[in-house]
Amino acid sequence: METGHFGVWHPLIGKAPAEQARRAAAEIERLGYGSVWINEGRQSKEPLTTAAVLLAATTRVAVATGIASIWGRDATGMTAGAKTLADAFPGRFVLGIGVSHGPLVGSRGHAYDKPLSAMRAYLDGMDAAEEGLPAARAPRLLAALRPRMLELSRDRADGAHTYFVPPEHTEQARRVLGANRLLVPEQAVVLETDPARAREIARAHLAYYLTLPNYLGNLRALGFTDADFTGGGSDRLADAIVAWGDEGQVAARLRAHLDAGADHVAVQPLSPGAPDLDDALSRLQRLAPALGL
Repeated sequence: METGHFGVWHPLIGKAPAEQARRAAAEIERLGYGSVWINEGRQSKEPLTTAAVLLAATTRVAVATGIASIWGRDATGMTAGAKTLADAFPGRFVLGIGVSHGPLVGSRGHAYDKPLSAMRAYLDGMDAAEEGLPAARAPRLLAALRPRMLELSRDRADGAHTYFVPPEHTEQARRVLGANRLLVPEQAVVLETDPARAREIARAHLAYYLTLPNYLGNLRALGFTDADFTGGGSDRLADAIVAWGDEGQVAARLRAHLDAGADHVAVQPLSPGAPDLDDALSRLQRLAPALGL
């Protein structure tokens, strides 16, 4: 799978009308980015089906789920769906799966209990479901932040997809994963040189994630405190999680993840106000030359 170093993560790719999503994926491919990431969050479409739509609309770019929730389909269904896409689009689909978050899992009618044990059992089910299916296989990444899930990513998957993390976390994750597993962090970016305006956009992005215990626990492990989580997030936190500045400054932060051990970085362009896919594409176009695309 030849994806280069940079791809695109955007929440609206998995929510937009199909024709808009197709156009966005085709434009991301034209700009030279190597991957498109689809999340499964609030009000999102079914990610494996969406991946099929985007793969059919493009010719080169890889499409990845970042992530498909293990609570959204059983292990047999997840395996069969991934195998179908790997067979139909060789070398272009990446299966990212994760335990999601308590509020989202609860809204599906499940109990968010012992997520690490749940993931282990789910992987057992996926492995058992392999028999009799096509030999084609998609790389399997786990959503991981803390050491034990990273260790599971190393031992039972092809690597990890990390989210809402600075390059310091990427360095720690690489040490856990070792040299032979994939590591793909997401990095939110704002093309804005005014510090006040950039941090205003960053805090709008932080707001939802600071309500989720998984992210707060990981940030505390990185040295942030409750004081960083108040008032919409401290300057220190906003600057750590969201890369901002001109194209060269943002590109330097993205490359910092590569220097810290990432194989590929999923770029999430933030827009002023609500997420806007067309605006995001224009920002990706501006950023592409600075990334050597």
